[in-house]
Amino acid sequence: MKQLWCAMSFVAAGLFFSSNASADNSSGALLQQMNVASQSLNYELSFISISKQGVESLRYRHARVDNQLLAQLLQMDGPRREVVQRGNEISYFEPGLEPFTLNGDYIVDSLPSLVYTDFKRLAPYYDFISVGRTRIADRLCEVIRVVARDGTRYSYIVWMDAETRLPMRVDLLDRDGETLEQFRVIAYNVNAQVANNMQTLAKANLPPLLSVPTGDKVTFNWAPSWVPQGFVEISSSRRQLPTVDMPVESRLYSDGLFSFSVNINRANQNSTDQMLRTGRRTVSTTVRDSNEITIVGELPPQTAKRIADSVKYKAAQ
Repeated sequence: MKQLWCAMSFVAAGLFFSSNASADNSSGALLQQMNVASQSLNYELSFISISKQGVESLRYRHARVDNQLLAQLLQMDGPRREVVQRGNEISYFEPGLEPFTLNGDYIVDSLPSLVYTDFKRLAPYYDFISVGRTRIADRLCEVIRVVARDGTRYSYIVWMDAETRLPMRVDLLDRDGETLEQFRVIAYNVNAQVANNMQTLAKANLPPLLSVPTGDKVTFNWAPSWVPQGFVEISSSRRQLPTVDMPVESRLYSDGLFSFSVNINRANQNSTDQMLRTGRRTVSTTVRDSNEITIVGELPPQTAKRIADSVKYKAAQ
């Protein structure tokens, strides 16, 4: 396993620092075509997902039947774990758990979220850099880097099939060029037969829709005075957490590719400054002015700490 990670890091670093890489306006258009292809074609992908937590083998099917979106994600090894999507309803089937359904646009556990991104929205804040062509899963692929211009976020390298525009490999890199996660297709199929194989899903009885409680929408007396370029607040709420005997105020931010939340609650005798990163996710806690400020999201630790330090409180009226 160590040799595998070293090999992947070497390839990623070589691409990351390629002297032949150059910004190309057409790269953004290619990435947008990947977005469209992933949501419109009938296809099946067998792939491995590699992260610091281990390696998973999965199969993803996607089809449109009578203008209705159908998708299935199946874990190929170990206990059968399955996620199915019909329209905007996504159902989860896990061993030992009661099946349930949530509303959603796509299965977040399958293809990297980058695949579903609106790259036109990212264009003012990210560079899309072509680094040439290579073969993945015996397919000729375009290779494109996606890098934030302000250097405060992780970056991606995307290998997309030159013919179908489907993603064949996606690497998530930290600021030092180390691979945090890798999605890699080992076999794929694009044809109408995929839709035929999923016909039964169109009429299947799915588990009931799970009701997700919403937090109280309130006006806070605090906000971060700095967030990376392109991030905007998309929601805010106050929630009473089961394990915390006090409300937690939260603001959620996204730039269309990555997201994070700023959470504040009253500090107690156990509160302390902490920093934890697991793969792409960072949890940074800072205690200041009798409050506990926690940043949770897809950010490098340095960026999360800077956001926490920038939180300002409004003077009482």
